[in-house]
Amino acid sequence: NFSHTGANPLCGDVIRIDAYINKHQRISKVKWGGRGCFLSQAAASLLTEEIKGMTLQEVQAFSELRLFSLLGVPLNTYKLKCALLPLQVLQAGAFCGSGPPGWPECEAYAYHFSSCNVSVKGNLAS
Repeated sequence: NFSHTGANPLCGDVIRIDAYINKHQRISKVKWGGRGCFLSQAAASLLTEEIKGMTLQEVQAFSELRLFSLLGVPLNTYKLKCALLPLQVLQAGAFCGSGPPGWPECEAYAYHFSSCNVSVKGNLAS
């Protein structure tokens, strides 16, 4: 199971995703919350519905193009980060949730997002 929160400091969008993994290593339940523009909120809603039943590896492989297809609207340069924030939070959670608490690879993964003006901070939920 994992819980991950991410924010885009440029626009103030914040997304938190909580995922529960069943005994078959698939996402059995997923919740999200946050605040921000309609696009980040819509992307979080559509994405969390789409990933139910997936493995963590399938979540990590979920593509940006697939998310854009789910959204079904054209995106300009300014709205790309809004649309991608939920996917980045989800994938960071899946990545960090697949290892032991506090492992260095998770910190490096989170740092990647901070270098892209998106900060991702997470913790494992039991």
